[in-house]
Amino acid sequence: MKKVVIGMSGGVDSSVAAWLLKEQGYEVVGVTMQIWQEEEETVQEENGGCCGLSAVEDARRVAWQLGIPYYVMNFRKEFKANVMDYFVEEYLHGRTPNPCIACNRYVKWESLLKRSLEIGADYIATGHYARIEQLPNGRYAIRKSATDTKDQTYALYNLTQEQLSHTLMPVGAYTKDQIREFAQKLDLQVAHKADSQEICFIPDHDYAKFIEENTDAKLEKGNFVDVHGNVLGRHEGITHYTVGQRKGLNLAMGHPVFVTEIRPETNEVVIGEAEDVFSDYLVCDRVNWMAVDGLHGEEMLVTAKIRYSHKGAPCRIRELEDGRVECRFLEKVRAITPGQAVVFYDGDYVVGGGTIL
Repeated sequence: MKKVVIGMSGGVDSSVAAWLLKEQGYEVVGVTMQIWQEEEETVQEENGGCCGLSAVEDARRVAWQLGIPYYVMNFRKEFKANVMDYFVEEYLHGRTPNPCIACNRYVKWESLLKRSLEIGADYIATGHYARIEQLPNGRYAIRKSATDTKDQTYALYNLTQEQLSHTLMPVGAYTKDQIREFAQKLDLQVAHKADSQEICFIPDHDYAKFIEENTDAKLEKGNFVDVHGNVLGRHEGITHYTVGQRKGLNLAMGHPVFVTEIRPETNEVVIGEAEDVFSDYLVCDRVNWMAVDGLHGEEMLVTAKIRYSHKGAPCRIRELEDGRVECRFLEKVRAITPGQAVVFYDGDYVVGGGTIL
């Protein structure tokens, strides 16, 4: 019997995933990853996300109901280094990071998989809405889930071939409604639990305050400027802003204006008109190939997503000599944001992706 360690967040998706794996004949072990550094119990309880105290209690209760062993593993050190510190550094450099992507690659997979293999597991599993398939070319790729509304493939583009070969995602074949129905039939208390939202380690959503409290860097106010360098006003510090932002600028321009660029070297935030936020070109680095092992000098037409909520747009991609990838969209897209991921799809399959420069 193959052994699988499933990451249990205390939510309905990972809870039903554990049951599905058991039904499929696996020896299932439930694990909750404790990944926050230091937090008050009240914050953990209120958040109820994937890593609070309530998550542990809910996951433990589900594991008991399903009759599977359950453990809590401490990954706080790995989470701080690979997610929280990275999040702060990216904002200080004028970029807008996606901490969930970093967490998936370096904590939920790299660290959990390593520890799980050490205790004799064959696989790890999660409750993500995505599917893993081995393609005719021998490579493993992530395929979109059965339900577009919950598809989570964007945040998983960075997983390696080794990680994918040891991963199961049983929830990807079902819709959210079907998963909740399973949970109700099993009489799981988490059947109607709300999905966790936003960034788990910043429950109040005040990113700028979190960055200020977690860096020694001096965060100073600076100038809003137009594309020609004319000063339009004063900003609160670059960590308060992201490309495409319109609200919270406090600029009396008489019409809506938008952040078009952040310049950490001069501490300037560039302001422009609505049309200035659109572009048809980007370059990305830190590229991870998935369905293919590279483009080998060829161009490829893909659908590219530039943020989690983006529906995707047709795009031609080619590799540059230094390994970066150049992307030319067939039509302009809104708010290409440095630090975010661009993920390439061929139909339902993830071709690869990288970090927008």
